[in-house]
Amino acid sequence: MTRAFVFPGQGAQTIGMGKDLAEAYPDARAVFDEVDEALGEKLSQLIWEGDIADLTLTANAQPALMATSMAVVRALASEGVGMDAAGFVAGHSLGEYSALTAAGSLSVADAARLLRIRGRAMQDAVPVGVGAMAAVLGLDLATVRKIAAEAAQGEVCAAANDNDPAQVVVSGHKDAVERATVLAKEAGAKRALMLPVSAPFHCTLMTPAAEAMAEALNQVDINAPSVPLIANVVAEAIDDPATIRSLLVDQVTGSVRWRESVEFMASRGVTEVWELGAGKALIGMVRRIEKSMATRAVGTAADVAAAAEALAG
Repeated sequence: MTRAFVFPGQGAQTIGMGKDLAEAYPDARAVFDEVDEALGEKLSQLIWEGDIADLTLTANAQPALMATSMAVVRALASEGVGMDAAGFVAGHSLGEYSALTAAGSLSVADAARLLRIRGRAMQDAVPVGVGAMAAVLGLDLATVRKIAAEAAQGEVCAAANDNDPAQVVVSGHKDAVERATVLAKEAGAKRALMLPVSAPFHCTLMTPAAEAMAEALNQVDINAPSVPLIANVVAEAIDDPATIRSLLVDQVTGSVRWRESVEFMASRGVTEVWELGAGKALIGMVRRIEKSMATRAVGTAADVAAAAEALAG
């Protein structure tokens, strides 16, 4: 059996996430302390006791979700489940940073600082209200790409996330994205709904953020991961640090090819996927992509104990 560890992206955040891990596992608590120190603020207090509107701000949500995922990784390690239990790692958008940190490519402190920069740069790239994203349910990628091209009308409108066979997210100028939702419904989409996001991620409107990340990534050390990363923008395994650095820049404007990433896992013999961190969105997608894959969400102290017991058994 080959197992993959996957790491959630933005939208999975909840107040209180990771708190029971920090209380049960000193090594998990240490992750939040490292992130607080790296950012020079008590992000942990916001995560555990703050307001969801503040936590959802891109610049906060991104390092917070990475911290929670890494707390799970450290808690699992405390139970004897290390990264050698996985054949691959992958993450959805910002989750790619969590995956790389788990695999030893990035330090927790560097990942936290990079994600703070990434969150701010993505927010600042487009004035509020100019961009938007929408989820199209029930149409395949090729159909949504045609719709996005038709809806653009000289503006930006692109397929940003190919999440699973029946869920594609479009991103771009607000008017163009709204036109795309109308066209999608006319084309037979089950639903086409605007998403409550603060910026149009994973499209060319994010070019200023990509430039900021190129500069930031050049300032940090990136090691070869202990487990190959299935990268969002190429949907295949990579382990070369220079390639990782380049693809993390491309990822800001490029599409998240999650469906293809899971298909790649299956083609390489992955039969079980564990989602490490907040929420269960990714394993839901995995089930829709490869129904035969076993899945497990590991986000709480009880989940960690159960996962360790399952492996021991």
